[in-house]
Amino acid sequence: MEEVVLKAIRRNVLGKQVKAIRREGRLPAVIYGHYIDPISIELDLRDASKSLTGLAPSALVTLEVDGTPHRTLVREKQRNKITGILLHIDFMAVSMKEKLRSQVYMEIVGLAPAIKDFSGVLVTGSDEVEVECLPQDLPERIVVDISGLLKIGDGIYVRDLAVPEGVKILEDPDTMVALITAQAAEEVEVAPVVEEVPITEPEIIERGRKEEEEETE
Repeated sequence: MEEVVLKAIRRNVLGKQVKAIRREGRLPAVIYGHYIDPISIELDLRDASKSLTGLAPSALVTLEVDGTPHRTLVREKQRNKITGILLHIDFMAVSMKEKLRSQVYMEIVGLAPAIKDFSGVLVTGSDEVEVECLPQDLPERIVVDISGLLKIGDGIYVRDLAVPEGVKILEDPDTMVALITAQAAEEVEVAPVVEEVPITEPEIIERGRKEEEEETE
């Protein structure tokens, strides 16, 4: 897996004062983990944006803070809602000797013969799966090849996924990843037939009232 390396310095400016850091082209961030105290840092905004764009959530990022390397995973990115510029990043420090859990993207590749030959429709489930492994074994993505789906009803499930040695998938093995279904038949709306029924009730009521009047005279 490709690993990103970014240089950072410790940050003493906190709270609302970080706006001054951003104006200087710096990006505030924090490193946290269950075995270290949180470290407030700042990065070069341009370098960080370029390196982290399109990066998979399972990709390792090494942060060199004042010369000390920290192996991390990106856990949260905050962006400006209008411009999309990064405002803050949370990095989770990991131990290379301790297994971790992470979400890994699944990439659909290939062409299913069932789509080409039987006009099938590809239905997919979630686009990521949770795995457990050592950080160095964490795959950037899991490739799902659908070229073996030959007929309507064929599918790929979590139990069918191929992952590197040392990687354990934590999802239900029967969870659907990709499935070929038939095209839904077009629904034709049929207007309901309404029978015309003569309205006679008011006349009956009127006659009944006349009879009551005659009996009371």
